[in-house]
Amino acid sequence: MSFIETEEQTALRAAVRSAVESYGDAYNEEHARNGHSMTELWKELGQAGFLGVNIPEEYGGGGAGMYELSLVLEEMSSLGAPLLMMVVSPAICGTIITRYGTQDQKERWLPGFTDGSTVMAFGITEPDAGSNSHNISTVAKREGDEWVLNGRKIYVTGVNNADYVLIVARLVDERSGRLKPAMFVLPRETPGFEYTEIEMDIVESERQYLLFMDDVRLPADALVGGDEAPLAALFAGLNPERIMAAALATGISRYAIGKATSYMKERNVWGQPIAQHQGLAHPLAKCHIEVELAKLMYQKAAFIYDSGDDTAAGEAANMAKYAAAEASIAALDQSIQSLGGAGLSKEYGLAMHLGVARIGRVAPVSREMILNYIGQHSLGLPKSY
Repeated sequence: MSFIETEEQTALRAAVRSAVESYGDAYNEEHARNGHSMTELWKELGQAGFLGVNIPEEYGGGGAGMYELSLVLEEMSSLGAPLLMMVVSPAICGTIITRYGTQDQKERWLPGFTDGSTVMAFGITEPDAGSNSHNISTVAKREGDEWVLNGRKIYVTGVNNADYVLIVARLVDERSGRLKPAMFVLPRETPGFEYTEIEMDIVESERQYLLFMDDVRLPADALVGGDEAPLAALFAGLNPERIMAAALATGISRYAIGKATSYMKERNVWGQPIAQHQGLAHPLAKCHIEVELAKLMYQKAAFIYDSGDDTAAGEAANMAKYAAAEASIAALDQSIQSLGGAGLSKEYGLAMHLGVARIGRVAPVSREMILNYIGQHSLGLPKSY
């Protein structure tokens, strides 16, 4: 692995910045505060091919990997315009269908992921099943040529803008007779499927939803990968999810530090810029170091994932997500402190990102569960739960 990005990767970063700069933090703030999704930006990214850089070329994608998709999200976030649906639609759902979907499913959905015309949400968390995915109670039963789904999901991002929701359920394994995890592509307008917005106390353009499935009937080919889909299909999107979450947090950190450094150079007190004071410069420098370390970790995780080593990628992706979340919260907090009262004003656009940064400690997996994972799998300590 090289620490120096290729010319193509550097050019991709520059192209993303060029496309997003005309939108930036003002666009994000306006849409987030007014409850509107950033659909114009999404469409432009899709038309430019940025949403599908990780999708195979035969389906219209860029044929690159998670490294390239994550740097797209990092650059967007560094301009103050993070898009949570990039974590969900092309990264989680796109990866799962690319790796485990049937040929028909790939041909049906992957081109839409590439140009942004197809948006797919991801429903796994339930009111009584968060980190414990073994406790999922959404069940799918086979009735003739159809699947019948019943259950609930909670904290599902962007359902209002999605054409489909990839639902994690359980079905009876015909060989063992036991329930096994499986995933179904559910069109949003399917009878028996309802969704209700959850009122969140953060400023974010993407909304969260509670889902209800009451005898939802789906065709046989809605089962991702078919009847023989392995258990690994469920976890195929989790490493990309963590890598993308780390990329988003890294970008937000860069955005905050950039705002702070610009302000500190211009703000004069006692005849000199406050940037000269080590009491402000040193904490911000420390944040920059922590962000760069987190960035290296997510780049390592993406590189390992793209190389095909899922086990090693799991460790690296969890570490990256943990480190980037901690770094982004510290960077935002110190950047706000550097601006004093101005750091909490709407004019500088820092405080509104606190909620998004704080999500990183909770989702897509809590930092405590990451520490459990590292303790057990990296250090060989006894399982604690």
